[in-house]
Amino acid sequence: MTGRPSVSIIIPAYNEEAVIRQCVEAAIYQTAPAHEIIVVDNRSTDSTAKIVQQVAHEFPESPIRLLRQDEHQGLIPTRDFGLGSATGQVLGRIDADSLIEPTWVERVAETFADPAVDGATGPVLYYDMPLRRFGLKADDRIRQLVLKVAYRQYHFLFGSNMALRASAWAKVADEVCRDEEDQMHEDIDISVHMAQHDMLIRYVPDMIAGMSARRLEDSPKDYRYYVTRFDRTYRAHQINRPLLKIPPLIFMAIYYPAKALRYLHAGLTRTV
Repeated sequence: MTGRPSVSIIIPAYNEEAVIRQCVEAAIYQTAPAHEIIVVDNRSTDSTAKIVQQVAHEFPESPIRLLRQDEHQGLIPTRDFGLGSATGQVLGRIDADSLIEPTWVERVAETFADPAVDGATGPVLYYDMPLRRFGLKADDRIRQLVLKVAYRQYHFLFGSNMALRASAWAKVADEVCRDEEDQMHEDIDISVHMAQHDMLIRYVPDMIAGMSARRLEDSPKDYRYYVTRFDRTYRAHQINRPLLKIPPLIFMAIYYPAKALRYLHAGLTRTV
């Protein structure tokens, strides 16, 4: 084991005024401070950038950096710009609606103190669903099951809760797919390219990030399209293995029960 590395947090953002403050504040309130907190604004037309500037003013001791990526619209070029601009030894990547747990940076730094680790990901707590801690345990069990069943076949990173060693990102930065037609899961794409270099991605159960379950608001058609991104990502890399069919089947199976639970919770909340 070596000393704990510095951890940058990169947050791509497009019109995220409703959630960006809580996301950045969660990144500030850590048991071990981040090396830097980078928000990359991608042509937002709302108050996203203004809110980040306000948070930076309120917390002048926090290493908040607001960058703009105006050349291309989209998550992938914005993500890549942020990862390429970061100066930490480890690059944590979350979404603008992610709420990392207070120990997140500490857990990431501990994980990457092992020089064999090139990437890490963890479970998700859906903060706008009922029975949140039960949901966290269920999410963790599902992810661990997927990893067990598809060991060394399912290349696993989750975009809302992931970290890469900066040197690992440097090796794959020019290889990852640009996906201009928006067909794939960009996090799985990174994982595949890392696997091609035999890089180790570790699943860390206590590297926890909260996120919104707003994906459940999608229509069944849109949700199915989202889930089938798994298949399109693997096909784009000529990967055809039966066990890789398991993750999308799991995601489809939980859609209707989780959607019903979410609406029930929303209805009860409004009546209280």
